[in-house]
Amino acid sequence: MLLNPSGLHSRRYYPHSSHFSLSSRCKLSLSPSCPCFINSKKSSKFRFLSLLLSPRNYTGRFIVKALAQEPQVSDSETLTADAPPSFPQPVSVKIPYGDRHILVETGNMGRQASAAVTVTDGETIVFTSVCLADIPSEPSDFFPLYVNYQERFSAAGRTSGGFFKREGRTKDHEVLVCRLIDRPLRPTMLKGFYHETQILSWVLSYDGLHSPDALSITAAGVAVALSEVPHSKIIVGVRVGLVGDKFVVNPTTKEMDDSELDLVLAGSDDAILMIEGYCNFLSEEKLIQAVKVGQDAVRAICNEVEALVKKCGKPKMLDTIKLPPPELYKHVEEIVGEDLVKVLQIKNKIPRRKALTALEEKVQTILTEKGYVSKDETVGTTELVPDLFEDEDEDEEVVLDGEVDEGDVHIRPIPRKSIPLLYSEVDVKLVFKDVTSKFLRRRIVEGGKRSDGRYADGIRPINSRCGLLPRAHGSALFTRGETQALAVVTLGDKQMAQRIDNLVGDDDVKSFYLQYTFPPSSVGEVGRIGAPSRREIGHGTLAERALEPILPSEDKFPYTIRVESTITEASWHNSMASVCGGCLALQDAGVPIKCSIAGIAMGMVLDTEEFGGDGAPLILSDITGSEDASGDMDFKVAGNEDGVTAFQMDIKVGGITLPVMEKALLQAKDGRRRILAEMIKCSPPPTNRLSKYAPVIHIMKVSPEKINLIIGSGGKKVKSIIEETGVEAIETEDDGTVKITAKDLSCLEKSKAIISNLTMVPTVGDIYRNCEIKSIAPYGVFVEIAPGREGLCHISELSSNWLPKAEDAVKVGDRIDVKLIEVNDKGQLRLSHKALLPETNAENPPAKPDTGDSTKDVAASSKTDRSMPKKSVSVLKDGAAEEKIQHPKDTVGTQKAVSSSKGNTTEDTLLSQKKVKAIKRTGSPSKEVSPINKERTKKSTVSVTRLVPLVYGDNDDGRASMLTINLGCEWAARW
Repeated sequence: MLLNPSGLHSRRYYPHSSHFSLSSRCKLSLSPSCPCFINSKKSSKFRFLSLLLSPRNYTGRFIVKALAQEPQVSDSETLTADAPPSFPQPVSVKIPYGDRHILVETGNMGRQASAAVTVTDGETIVFTSVCLADIPSEPSDFFPLYVNYQERFSAAGRTSGGFFKREGRTKDHEVLVCRLIDRPLRPTMLKGFYHETQILSWVLSYDGLHSPDALSITAAGVAVALSEVPHSKIIVGVRVGLVGDKFVVNPTTKEMDDSELDLVLAGSDDAILMIEGYCNFLSEEKLIQAVKVGQDAVRAICNEVEALVKKCGKPKMLDTIKLPPPELYKHVEEIVGEDLVKVLQIKNKIPRRKALTALEEKVQTILTEKGYVSKDETVGTTELVPDLFEDEDEDEEVVLDGEVDEGDVHIRPIPRKSIPLLYSEVDVKLVFKDVTSKFLRRRIVEGGKRSDGRYADGIRPINSRCGLLPRAHGSALFTRGETQALAVVTLGDKQMAQRIDNLVGDDDVKSFYLQYTFPPSSVGEVGRIGAPSRREIGHGTLAERALEPILPSEDKFPYTIRVESTITEASWHNSMASVCGGCLALQDAGVPIKCSIAGIAMGMVLDTEEFGGDGAPLILSDITGSEDASGDMDFKVAGNEDGVTAFQMDIKVGGITLPVMEKALLQAKDGRRRILAEMIKCSPPPTNRLSKYAPVIHIMKVSPEKINLIIGSGGKKVKSIIEETGVEAIETEDDGTVKITAKDLSCLEKSKAIISNLTMVPTVGDIYRNCEIKSIAPYGVFVEIAPGREGLCHISELSSNWLPKAEDAVKVGDRIDVKLIEVNDKGQLRLSHKALLPETNAENPPAKPDTGDSTKDVAASSKTDRSMPKKSVSVLKDGAAEEKIQHPKDTVGTQKAVSSSKGNTTEDTLLSQKKVKAIKRTGSPSKEVSPINKERTKKSTVSVTRLVPLVYGDNDDGRASMLTINLGCEWAARW
């Protein structure tokens, strides 16, 4: 902590004043006669403070003067001291962006960063900042650039679905955007600049219509152009879609739903540096047209950004660039040039890598420890160096070319070796890498052959096999040269789908996904195993999007598909090996893919004139890791013989032109055809059928209003079906789709039968045989007419005779035949067992069903039954109870009592009879009140059936006709 000499509040220091103030109105000065100055032998910066704190009395030696006014300060000093920090003035400009304009603003936010911009497209806002480290890091062959992209959930008015309700680790799609920003910017950074550079990009607002990913590339390119980072070109990015037959620059999300192409392009005003996209078997000609449309849009944006940079851009830090000494390149070539030619001819990767490591150690030892001596100098020769000396022996007289007097100076030759040259270790590593790349490129151009002996368009040997993992649903091992990928397919239901939490919504799921793993053992090294790196996420997504167009629709193949691609051997471009292996594994799993596809990686060598070529770029097919590191392009293309499904291009130089890209695409098409021909030779071939260990999924359609019957209250019904049948899952959708997932067919058939019976549409009059009684209630029994489907058989419909309770006739577990007599609005079924029994009358009464004796006379029992009323309760549509009271005493002759709440057909028949002369009611009503709930009685429709004899005059048969009369509720209660 700094000390304040005055002991008061710190004040501005005035250089022209030799005193320091105790207050605003006085000053304290020291007398020249102060012994402190006289006797002081060494000065201290705290000497004034020591005087003030000393216990001695220096009153006579201090002079205190009062100031009449404050010291005068010039205007320039006041402005310098009191003025706030200088920040750039806000600047905004509108830039064409497809068929609309974007707003680029700087100077409003992030003013302490090296540069910060806010880019607005519609209501989507992206904020990007660029910052530099104050101290440069150690020199390296990899530019220290760090890119972070984050989508704030608040941008869409949402919060995270996690427990902490804040953004967590970077999600996969955010990592992909980071790569889109990093890849085009890195080649433009000047070599020798080692200050760590960080680009932070946040999506602050998202309108759901304008995508922020391509906008973030443009925002990062503008921020770097405005910052102090030394770079070669201004970079911007655009998206190109194909809607119908028209290419659309920066389409909206709605337009992208109908697009056959999703192309993201980044470049400068005169070259393309990065493209990445996915399409549905788009031809190479169409793809070139799309790239041309995107390049024209990029050029127009770059011109506007260049004007903005000239207006408010910061000067570049060119003075911080440190490059290795130019002569070091020549020294390295002299030391290991001949050995490099031999080493680069080694075909196998591991021996070649070890030989190169040995050469690098040799160069390091010579140039950093022993010291380098040029071969042009003759080692051990003497060099005449003037050496001035006096002749010590006065007596000896030496005469050389004339007389030499005493005191003359003699010149003698002295031998001396050359001084060894030493260089830093980092510079030697950088130069050795550049020299190795130069020798490799020269071998390809001059010799016409690559390290493994192939020509420019050659493909490495291919070998593939399927079904090597017996318990996996599908597996394939694809080998191309020294690159090998093990692809494994797992099939499952919707619960296995990958859930995505993004700005669009938290319920987004993926039914197909590919996960890529690159272990260090694949390159014979020791490394850390942990979360997937950005490279693994990017390569896995590229292979996933390449395979997606060949998958069947969910209606034809209702499975969630997971593909795991593990790289077991690596010699670069393992993502394209994952495409080939994944395609074979899908076929081995029985997935009905539309066609087979393959992937290939293309490389390029520019400036061939330097190595004796004709100057035209040399395109390389199926490049290896060393050719990728030493080449100028990495262009991955996946598809079949007719079109492209995915592509990705990175440039390590200032960019390429459209003719070069077109040549690379056509050469890649020929390479894919040759790879597909080799994949057909797979041994053993794919099985093309579902594994016996794969789950069985069945999709059935039911009426949408029947879905609730499957789910049940709180999901109880669907859970019971799962437990009863042993299926893994039952998924229902609002449109009536039911998806059943089971381990075997037997479980699937059981659940299918239950659901079919639950959702069937029964018809009144249907008869169901041998149905089990599931439960008994006071008002009847519940009968299962089909698995999972029950109906109520009222107690009055159980028997032709009156039953005081259902247990007297049946018990749980009994099986009876029933007939459907009613279906209410809620879908509840009303059954009848009595309707299937023989009709009963006084002359031919039915035998008891439990005795089986058809000859027994039941007249006595019938008479006994008529001594007490019959009563029954049934459930109406609204849930109320319906009670019917029948008095057997009222039955006369063979007339049958018919109860109906809707109408009386007997009464209609009576109206056509002769005139009624007299009505006489036989029997007396019972005084027993029906045991119905009094509260429900007011709301229920209670029908009481009485048989009333009607006496007709001159009746032909002389018998009295009977009429069934429905009496009202009040009358029944009074009865």
